[in-house]
Amino acid sequence: MRVVVAEDSALFREGLVRLLTEAGCDVVAAVADGDALLAAATTLNPDLVIADIRMPPDMESDGARAAAAIRARRPEIPVLLLSQHIELRHCLDLIGTPGFGYLLKDRVLRLDEFVDAISRVAAGGSALDPEIVQALVRSRSASVLAGLTEREQEILGVVAEGHSNAAIAKRFGLSERTVEAHMRSVFTKLGLRDDGSIHRRVTAVVAYLESRARR
Repeated sequence: MRVVVAEDSALFREGLVRLLTEAGCDVVAAVADGDALLAAATTLNPDLVIADIRMPPDMESDGARAAAAIRARRPEIPVLLLSQHIELRHCLDLIGTPGFGYLLKDRVLRLDEFVDAISRVAAGGSALDPEIVQALVRSRSASVLAGLTEREQEILGVVAEGHSNAAIAKRFGLSERTVEAHMRSVFTKLGLRDDGSIHRRVTAVVAYLESRARR
């Protein structure tokens, strides 16, 4: 897997490059600002871009803005954003789209989870940090989820992270058939159509919650 890394902290950037290399990835570029990220991604056409949300030149959301620009120019390039803190303002339009992930930096230290996440994103799936999902859900109107059982809300959160029914079943010690039944109930209650596609399920859930929050 050919990867472009964008991170302004030299120490974290070098650590990330080493981790990816040891995981079998080919890091084709490691840059420190949003402009260099956009240039590298559009020139090198990598299999995955991993970028910090806050980078020079403005030290605000330059990484997220570069990710949006990459998606506009090269929609086929998967993008995984990293952040020290939860920042949703410039990446809400990307959340739930195919080949997109958003993790807090602490998640990188959990090697197995991180490698699993980059594999899912590179394959066109989704990977959202559980804390990101919780922030999305907490910021929504309580009435949106009021009709869901506690178990359905738990499963909905894991779906939004980008996991399959099989992975959800394993996490909760349930059968896949039981998870499927829960998901049918969730989508029925939310008035959504589930076509079985992971990224479309995530898109539907997040878009629904987001649209209700803006009313």
